[in-house]
This record gives sequence, C-alpha cells and structure tokens, in this order.
Amino acid sequence: MSSPPDALLPLLDQIRTAAAQRTPLHIRGGGSKDFYGSIQPAALLDTRSLTGIIDYAPSELVVTVAAGTPLHELDALLAAQGQCLPFEPPHFGWSGSDRMATVGGMVASGLAGPARATAGSVRDYVLGLKLVNGKGEYLTFGGQVMKNVAGYDVSRLMAGAMGTLGLITEVSLKVLPVPPAEATLVFPLAQAAALEQLHCWGGQPLPLNASCWVHDPSAGGTGQDLLFVRLRGAVAAVEAACQRMLADVPGERMDTAQAAADWALCRDQKLPFFTDGARTGQVLWRLSVAQTAPALDLPWAQLVEWQGGLRWLWAPLDAGAQLQAAAKAAGGNATVFVAAGADLSGARGQNHSSSAGQGALLQRLKAAFDPAGIFNPGRLYSDF
Repeated sequence: MSSPPDALLPLLDQIRTAAAQRTPLHIRGGGSKDFYGSIQPAALLDTRSLTGIIDYAPSELVVTVAAGTPLHELDALLAAQGQCLPFEPPHFGWSGSDRMATVGGMVASGLAGPARATAGSVRDYVLGLKLVNGKGEYLTFGGQVMKNVAGYDVSRLMAGAMGTLGLITEVSLKVLPVPPAEATLVFPLAQAAALEQLHCWGGQPLPLNASCWVHDPSAGGTGQDLLFVRLRGAVAAVEAACQRMLADVPGERMDTAQAAADWALCRDQKLPFFTDGARTGQVLWRLSVAQTAPALDLPWAQLVEWQGGLRWLWAPLDAGAQLQAAAKAAGGNATVFVAAGADLSGARGQNHSSSAGQGALLQRLKAAFDPAGIFNPGRLYSDF
C-alpha cells in the first residue's frame, strides 16, 4: 500500500472522523455537475487541493492525474502532444471560474460526449486509480496498463458511481492520438429518415464518429430538421466517406472550425435546444435506448445523439411513467438529467436502479466500500 500524498492528509482525517461519527460528506471538485443527481445536506469534502499531472508518457498513451485537476488543463496538456480523451467528457463549467470540471468529477459522473457511441465510455479508458474508502483506507486499484487488471476491475467500477463508493484521489487514463482528418456533414432529414440513414451508414465501413439530430429553429423561416454527422480518421478514409455519403443523401459539408465549435456546444449542452428548454420550467430527460430503435412517438421535441442511442427531451416531471414505458419498449431506460429548478447550487434529480437485483448488488457494493454510508448519500440512488 502506497503512502498518501501530503495534500490528501487533511481529507483523510476528515473522512476518518466522519466515519467514526457517521457524518455524511458531500464530495465536490469544481461543482460543474452540481445539477446532476440529488445532493443531500452534508459536510463538504473539497477535492481541489489534489491537483497536478503525476505522470505522462505520450509514447505510451497513458497519463496519471490527481483528481482535483481541472479538466481543461488535462485537455491542453494532451492537445500539445496531439492527443486527446476520445470520449469527449463534457465540461459544463468553464475555466477561469470556481465552477469547472475536474478529472475526478469526470470519472465519478461517467459522462461522455458526442463520440461515446464509437469511441467508448469513460470507464473504457480508466486503467487504474487510487481512492479512500469509507473506512479511511487509502487503496490502489489497477495500474497504467491493461495487463495490471486481474479479477474484478474495481477502478472502472468507480466510473459513474458519483462518489458514493469512495473519494477518488488520482486516476490513470488511456489517451489516443487526435485523428489526422475530420469532417462534419449536415443533411436536411426528419428524425425517422435520419435514424434510418444512420443505421444504413452504420453497417458500412465508414469512419463515423458522432451524430446529432435536432430541429434547428434558426434554419429557414420556420426552422428545419437537421442531421449532423462527424467523420474522423485517415485523410483518405474521411474524404472518401464524404463523397459516398453526400451521394447517398443531398447535404453539405460544414466549415471545420465552425463545426468544431458546434460540437463543443453539443458536448457541454449549450446548444439552443438545451438553453432554451431550460427556461420552460420542465425537466431534461435522458433516454438511453438501443441505437436501432425507431423515432419515439412522443409529444415533446427531441435531440438525438450517439447514432440513435441517446434521446434528450424537455418534458414535465409527471411524464416519467410515459417516458419510462417508451424507453423500455425501445430497449433502454429514462432518467431525469436536469430537474425543474435545478441550478449550479444544488441538484434536484433522482436516479433509480433498473431492477431489484441491480439494487441489491449496489447495496452490497455500498456496504463493502462505505459501511457507514458517509459518501454522497442519496446522490446516485435514493437508498444510497
């Protein structure tokens, strides 16, 4: 067992005291995801003292980072070496302010951006991490290469656990080179036609990387349904794909710089669909469904990502039963992502385990890692 860094010692003392007194703790980095989940009253456990790049080997495509390191600093470091986090984690917050995404929050939330369907999820890139459990023990899981993982991969278990199982102190991540070529095509297609075309292209050897279907209110007099498709890969492959896809369906190739800015807005949920919907007082629902699911017959406007696998919509909270039924029929589930009235000062949403079996498993994991139940109570599930 390695010795904890000096910056961690005050947090270790806080955790051990909280465990002894059964006092709940709210783990928080930059607070960029304070809207997500449900935050209960608890003492703050601030991770921002845990900062810095611990190790970076560009030739090995591995970086180890302290959990409180701002995500934009890691992005800049990787970009200088022509590398990136392929799953495009959302930032939500912004650099130069108190509200900014951290590496620990990126892993704990498990959220990925537009390229998730092809590049993989956050947990796919977690090689190892160090954490403090609910007993105040400083533990190491995994390493800096895949072969270090034996038995149950605990490090990847922490991706998406929302800090309910322990305090992540540092994480080792696999990174990849930035693809040599990129292009974004836009097609005027209704949702059903767009999904059908995505399914068709998905069965072909095309370098598809991301997609976004949305009704753009600024296009034309009354707006227009548009499908955006991003291609990434070798120069020859991207150029050939552009020609082939534009021959299949009439469309246009976007300016690369403008497209990059728009994809960043999509990643951080700053497109008009998200910002305008937030003013309606409704709930932002996240429907994760099978990619091959057809257009959902629902009365609310949608934004579709991940080649059909992710459907966003603003709807009333009491539409939950209808949305759950629609998502289940499409091979998935529906959850509240941003609740009505949620803001950067406190979450209002609530997730639910999908089955009794899953709930029981989660309870056993919680009991093993955090027996006193001090970490982020209620943040992930109501019974946590």
